Amino acid sequence: MTLTVCVGASGSGKSSVVFPPNLLQRRSRAGRRSASSSFALRYVHLSLAHSRHVKLLLIPSPSLSSTAFIPYYILLGKTTFLNDVHKSHKCTYIRQYHNLRPYIKVSAIPAFDPTQLPYWDIYIKEKKDKSILVGGTIAGQFMAGLSGGQRKLLLFELIFQRTASQDNLLIVLDEPFAGVTDDFVPFIVGRLNEMRKKHNILLVTNDHVETLKTMADNTVIVSAIDRTKVKINEKEGVDRDTALLAMSIGDEYTQNSNNQDLKFFLDVELSKNGGVFGVAGFAVFSFGLFLLTFWNSNGGSEPLVLIAGGIVSFFTANPYFLQLTDWRIYQNEEAEALLHSSKMMNKALKFGLTMTILVIICSLQYGVINACLTVDTLAGSNFYFGILFDSLSLLITVALLGLFTNMSFEAVQIFGGMPFLMMM
Repeated sequence: MTLTVCVGASGSGKSSVVFPPNLLQRRSRAGRRSASSSFALRYVHLSLAHSRHVKLLLIPSPSLSSTAFIPYYILLGKTTFLNDVHKSHKCTYIRQYHNLRPYIKVSAIPAFDPTQLPYWDIYIKEKKDKSILVGGTIAGQFMAGLSGGQRKLLLFELIFQRTASQDNLLIVLDEPFAGVTDDFVPFIVGRLNEMRKKHNILLVTNDHVETLKTMADNTVIVSAIDRTKVKINEKEGVDRDTALLAMSIGDEYTQNSNNQDLKFFLDVELSKNGGVFGVAGFAVFSFGLFLLTFWNSNGGSEPLVLIAGGIVSFFTANPYFLQLTDWRIYQNEEAEALLHSSKMMNKALKFGLTMTILVIICSLQYGVINACLTVDTLAGSNFYFGILFDSLSLLITVALLGLFTNMSFEAVQIFGGMPFLMMM
């Protein structure tokens, strides 16, 4: 297989090249390369074959109608280039700044051996190997854990271990050396040399360029001035879209769902840092104050007690709902990094957990309200379901938009608050 490195000046569009917005899809629904794509592939390699400096690997591929030249590229001018490849062809893609939920324990990641990480011995000696978190920030909350460079190595090793059992994948890496100290460069280079034996790798970098150019089968340089043309090895003026078609060769990683994903979800989301315990603690505090304030309320004060209970319930549940947008974004990026097998399953599980939390809060509200009143005016199933559906009408839209759309945080808050505005 091959390794391709893309390099270029800042702003030249290296990442966008890997993910192009309007490029022809390389595979039909049946999984075969389209005729126009195959033609473009043959065209670019035939046009480059005259350059004696171009290193091309000829590989007979049963999935293609004809033999394909598979290049290994290093890209310069880069991130935009990578984004274009990702949009036009399904692949395994690690972004320059890839997010994971910071409260994940590294040891809890399913089917992953963290002892292969070059820095893991440190945590074993410190007896933190079972408790160390991925670390980072989500919804404005920072959680201590791995450093930025260690997270980058974690993602890289995760991809290496996940893809070891499959062949002929397209793996796209955006700045894999960013934030990584020189001590760990040999580790990454060694892993790249192993991965290139089975997969096609498209790598974008500004770091250790000479080392990677020596390794690479092909080097692609993207200009910050003219993004319509690229330079491949010594060949100038190659059409950018044609180069994209030629480079984006390989299959998508095939995930296999199993009960490990369910266990992983529960272990992470029900951990002390997953947010559920924070909601529980605040519920005890806020409803405790409610009891102290409205205890032994007489008949006639039911509207005040009911409205106050609804406000307490809303502000108890709301923080958990607010972080759903960030959670969805992180979840999508985790799926790209092959951390788990199903984005939709995890989103459905998160929605179910969110609704369960809301039902528990509403049940607590109902019980506390009736405990405070000296009369049973608000007792009965009709009032319980009234309280429940009142809270659902305010928050369920936020949950649905936050988890199942691509809306930004601001848009989710605006449109999610519409039921409240309509009620007023």
